[in-house]
Amino acid sequence: MEANEMRLDPEQSLRLITATIAKTRDNIRAMSDCFLLWGWLIAGASFAFYGLHAFTDTTLYFLPFPLVVLAGGIWTIRFFRRMKAGTETWLNWFLKQLWATIGVCFLLVVAMSVVKHQLPFTYTLLLGGLGTLVSGLVMRFRPLIGGGILFLLLACCSVVVSDAIKPLLQGVAVMGGYLIPGYLLKYSKTA
Repeated sequence: MEANEMRLDPEQSLRLITATIAKTRDNIRAMSDCFLLWGWLIAGASFAFYGLHAFTDTTLYFLPFPLVVLAGGIWTIRFFRRMKAGTETWLNWFLKQLWATIGVCFLLVVAMSVVKHQLPFTYTLLLGGLGTLVSGLVMRFRPLIGGGILFLLLACCSVVVSDAIKPLLQGVAVMGGYLIPGYLLKYSKTA
């Protein structure tokens, strides 16, 4: 054993383990803020997109998405910087890397869809489902697992519905996949 290693008695070890578990629980609950923010932003943008496209003559019906992505992206970067200032657990690091990668994939899918003159909803539903399902599995939080499955099921449904309905499917997926699990996670005593 090196000279600079400290020895902990059993009581100190138990306190350290208890503190680590409590910090992990707090960090997991803090992740609910991301699900809630993005849930409200994307659900609102999806329903606004549908409403503007279906009930107005504007050609700027897509505008809610870039606006919410910009606002949500700034908030998310600040959120993770604040979180990193404290103790970052392996779980938080993993979830941050997962969602950063999925975020880049979201941007690429949307850009490619715009170039091809296609709506990106099927693919964004798949990406949202992947991130939500993996997050739920690693956090062992069943409502997020169910939310991820809902995203994937609605991605499959989006293949057979008209383009006009796809933003509504995304709004429903986000409400069931991000918002409901996000609130359950925020107020969970066992997470």
